[in-house]
Amino acid sequence: MRTALRKTATGLTVVIAGSLPLLGLFYTIHATTTDTTPVPVMLVSDAPPAFDLDAVTDDVLWLARCIYSETKRAEEQELVAWVIRNRVETGYRGVTTYEGTVLDPYQFSAFNPGSPKRRLYTSLAPSTDSPAFVQALEVAHAVYHADASERPFPKRTRHFYSERSMVGGRAPNWSTGHAPVNPTGYRVDPRRFRFYSGVAAALHL
Repeated sequence: MRTALRKTATGLTVVIAGSLPLLGLFYTIHATTTDTTPVPVMLVSDAPPAFDLDAVTDDVLWLARCIYSETKRAEEQELVAWVIRNRVETGYRGVTTYEGTVLDPYQFSAFNPGSPKRRLYTSLAPSTDSPAFVQALEVAHAVYHADASERPFPKRTRHFYSERSMVGGRAPNWSTGHAPVNPTGYRVDPRRFRFYSGVAAALHL
């Protein structure tokens, strides 16, 4: 019996001893895999450029002009900027540039043909002595360079209107049959702005 136990013990010793290299190899592979797994990091080249008043691009300038014409509140400007970016990125009405989108006839009232405000807003520049417009430039820059994951509503959200600016507070024709969307992370006064997704084509008011 003792001999059998001794043989069994000896056999176990051999098995364990023979397994140690394999266990060591497993540990080495596991440790190596764990230690060398790359950790996602944002490279400096991936970060959006810092805002520089002396390096404002034409796209950002047109975006700023438009959002400034719609509201002077930064949070509302952000949402309007996303609507314009959505229009550009989806090629709404066949237009794929920021200048073209802003000047698209009868889309943004301040830029309508014959509007007395058109000359004022199209003349705004980074050199304009206006802290309020500089704010609009900063907002436009931030939205223009923002990651798509920061979009506060669906990409097809390309319309909005302000009840306060409508004659008699009436809703525009294009909003018929559509419910306003709620921007994620924002609290919007519906009397000031309502945003809509999925409107196929804008009609003249």
